[in-house]
Amino acid sequence: MVCKKCSETPVIKLPNSNISLCKSCFVRYFEKKVLKTVRNYNLVEDNDYIGVAVSGGKDSTTLLYLLHKITKNRKDIKLTAIAIDEGIEGYRDISLANLKKFCDRYKIILKVFSYKDAFGKPLDEILKINKDVVPCSICGVFRRYLLNKHSKDFGFTKLATGHNLDDESQTILMNFFRRNIKASARLGPITGVINDSRFIRRIKPLYFLTEKEVTTYSYIKGFIDKYMECPHDSDSYRAQVRDMINDFEAKYPGTKHSVISSFLEFLPLIRKNIEYKDNIKSCSICGEPSSKEVCQACKYFESITK
Repeated sequence: MVCKKCSETPVIKLPNSNISLCKSCFVRYFEKKVLKTVRNYNLVEDNDYIGVAVSGGKDSTTLLYLLHKITKNRKDIKLTAIAIDEGIEGYRDISLANLKKFCDRYKIILKVFSYKDAFGKPLDEILKINKDVVPCSICGVFRRYLLNKHSKDFGFTKLATGHNLDDESQTILMNFFRRNIKASARLGPITGVINDSRFIRRIKPLYFLTEKEVTTYSYIKGFIDKYMECPHDSDSYRAQVRDMINDFEAKYPGTKHSVISSFLEFLPLIRKNIEYKDNIKSCSICGEPSSKEVCQACKYFESITK
């Protein structure tokens, strides 16, 4: 078997096709696909100040590298990396150390905010004290809270995240299983249904690339030499959905792409029929946007400080 483009030795067989590509051809394919997503969905616009949510893992490091490459010659566009230190010893401390080296190498500004500073305790300590707390639930709420809050403080016009095709297909199925159509309406390469200054819209340049493709690209570029997984990942509902859809993909190649393609076809209909304006409140404690009187982050904070 040889590369489809140049007859060199291939490094990957593309998901959802019989095409195999060598290192250089795959890198060109990958970067071209990201750029196409950015252009087709207007993810980067004139005078943008883009925050890039990073962890030091394969997805967010790849995202940061490519956005830096795309925008570095644009004087009207600013880029800042923003990381959240949840406080997971032996995992996040290692990835953040790698991230700092990466940002120093490419002269990218990096801002790090921690659960300990914001909520008084790192995640490891929170979970030791509150054994009934679901790790991924509280971690996801706190992380989204801090990212949105600090994105507004910095004046970001958009917040880029490293969500790939696998991540999005999992989220789509999770929302359907939970009958959470309002959450699905906010998905897509650029999130949100209405413009609201309390929310910083997310953009997802890696939206149409699978986890396998992102992992391959990050290894080729030397961003990571060892794949690390969060120690709490196996405890999550998402992990069960991920395993299910991976099983389907193995039996029926193209399943993940079909989930995304089908979803994007009826996303405009979902957004058209969902009302949000009357449901968005400001948390009575912190002032952040919330569907209820008190936001979930403040509820969790109250529970862990009792």
